[in-house]
Amino acid sequence: MLFNPSRDQARQFLIEAWRKRCEGVPASALEMIAADVVAMHPEYHALLAAPDALRREWTPEEGVMNPFLHLSLHLAIAEQLSIDQPPGIRALFESRRSRHGNAHDALHDILDCLGETLWRAQRERRPPDGEAYLDCIRRKR
Repeated sequence: MLFNPSRDQARQFLIEAWRKRCEGVPASALEMIAADVVAMHPEYHALLAAPDALRREWTPEEGVMNPFLHLSLHLAIAEQLSIDQPPGIRALFESRRSRHGNAHDALHDILDCLGETLWRAQRERRPPDGEAYLDCIRRKR
C-alpha cells in the first residue's frame, strides 16, 4: 500500500520531526532525514513552531514557494538519491555538487527540475517523465 498522507498529515510530520530534533527526543529514521532537511532551512524554523503552521496558505501570487512543498520535494529527492531512481540521478547530483561546491545548491537545482516535472505531469495528466527530469538537471547552468 502506498503512503499518501493528507496535506495536514504531511505538514504535521515535518513539524513533529523538527520538534523532536529540537527537543532531542527519539525519532524514526524518516523523521531524522526530515529534520536534516529542515536544518538546512533556518528560514523555516520559526514557521514550523508557529501555531498556525497547519492552516497557513501560500499562493503563487505571493512569489514564494510553499515551505512545506519545498521541504517535501527535498525529502523526495533524498529518497531518489538513496536508491538512484530515476537511474543516473545520483551521478547528476554529484556533478552538480562538484560544480556548486556544496550539496544544498545542488539539491536546489534538482528541486527546481522535480517541481517542473511534477507540474508538467499534473498539467498533462500523465505520469512524471523521468528522462525529461534528468535532462532538466543536465541542462542546469
